[in-house]
Amino acid sequence: MPTAEELSKRIFQNEFQFEETALDVFRYQFEGNEVYRQYVQLLGIQPESITTVADIPFLPIRFFKTHKIITGNQYPEITFTSSGTSGQTASRHFVTDVSLYEKSFIKGFEKFYGSAEEWCILALLPSYLEREGSSLVYMCEHLIKKSKHPLSGFYLHNYDNLYSVLEQLESEKQKTLLLGVSYALLDLAEQFPLALQHTIIMETGGMKGKRREMTKAALHNRLKNAFNVDVIHSEYGMTEMLSQAYSLGNGIYSCPPWLRLIVRDSYDPFTLVDNEITGGINVIDLANVNSCSFIATQDMGKVFDEGTFEIIGRFDDAEIRGCNLMIE
Repeated sequence: MPTAEELSKRIFQNEFQFEETALDVFRYQFEGNEVYRQYVQLLGIQPESITTVADIPFLPIRFFKTHKIITGNQYPEITFTSSGTSGQTASRHFVTDVSLYEKSFIKGFEKFYGSAEEWCILALLPSYLEREGSSLVYMCEHLIKKSKHPLSGFYLHNYDNLYSVLEQLESEKQKTLLLGVSYALLDLAEQFPLALQHTIIMETGGMKGKRREMTKAALHNRLKNAFNVDVIHSEYGMTEMLSQAYSLGNGIYSCPPWLRLIVRDSYDPFTLVDNEITGGINVIDLANVNSCSFIATQDMGKVFDEGTFEIIGRFDDAEIRGCNLMIE
């Protein structure tokens, strides 16, 4: 059986067999991850019966709130935690090799946007900066350092300063990425609208309880109007993952080669559905080799034939039927 080091090296090579590697990761995690192994066994599944990616069981994402999900016997180098909302238990992602996360987000960013050194990167993430353990802040910190632009950095609630910086960068025709949480981008749009020609706006996350939720289409329309841009980009990731997908516009996301999404039936979590049918999102994140690479999220969406996907919404906070075998 391949080791974690061998598997992690394989997934970042230019050419690798996704299905073969995913099956090797499954076997490695079944053997080395006690929580995942118990879950698979409670389902009555024998590992030798898993011969295709479609056969692999997906761990409900709620387990990251109730169990320590680690494959192997290494101690965590860092623990990422979810923001959640008031009264909710936060998810915890124990990362035993943070270099895998760094390699994943750097290579993923470069695939869609080129080298970070080409950009001035502005991060408008107040709700993430105001707590500890955000994997998104960790990623942005490293991309900002790699950009090496003197104006790259984080902005909390100082919208007037950010507006001045954007004006300066636009006058210099500097290629700029403004990545922000949705409610903060709306605050900036309402207080300081500005026509942008050399800046990409990328939204991530929701309203975090700061504003009333709205559809992604409505959010993007308001931002496009305020900043006079044709499209709004989006980032898709979560605390429990070590990879990101990106939308370059119109809410359609693309994945790096080591990340793939599959859709399950909304009423039967153990049945997969055909492409372009709306259902629950299952994530295969091979970069997450030291945790669990096979996660049944609470997002709903569609996957298309070319592997792109769209997020439609979320299940409510009720337990997803059939997915609470070990939580009680």
